[in-house]
Amino acid sequence: MYADNTLTPKEAIRLCALGTLALGPRHYAALANAVRHFTGHMLGPSLDLMGTSIELLKYEGLIESVDADGADDEAKIRITASGRTELRTLLTAGLRSGAAELNKLLVALKFRFLHLLDAEDRIAQIDLLIELCENELARLDDLRHFHAGDDGFVVDWLDHEVGQAQSRLVWLGQFRKTRSV
Repeated sequence: MYADNTLTPKEAIRLCALGTLALGPRHYAALANAVRHFTGHMLGPSLDLMGTSIELLKYEGLIESVDADGADDEAKIRITASGRTELRTLLTAGLRSGAAELNKLLVALKFRFLHLLDAEDRIAQIDLLIELCENELARLDDLRHFHAGDDGFVVDWLDHEVGQAQSRLVWLGQFRKTRSV
């Protein structure tokens, strides 16, 4: 994790892998494919998102083979109690402002696995997303006002971005009311 308690790209992969296993045991290859599929479709191919080995998760005791000896390469793997603790830590981590592409993936992962958190943690995460959106909206609005008299099309683009942020903020508020408990 970064010093500000936000996730690195490699931790996004850990979150995806642990969250996927929290949904149920999978074969090693199926887990690797599921992680690659989700992250690849959210961001496209990225060298920053490679490098977290499933074997490392085993070594750290976050996942284990379902069978007793763990020798069978075709055995399913599952998340451990330590893995669930790590998953909660990753799911409740903050989001770094300015890291738009990584945050897009992290927000999607939070929503994918939000139901695995208890009600209090779910509300805290939704509040974190609302605060992030409010900060983004304030930043965009300030930038729009600063460039209001500029030639060109930047104000049009900023109006579009502000509209998207406002829509996201409304959606998050409604989501909090209806789905947080």
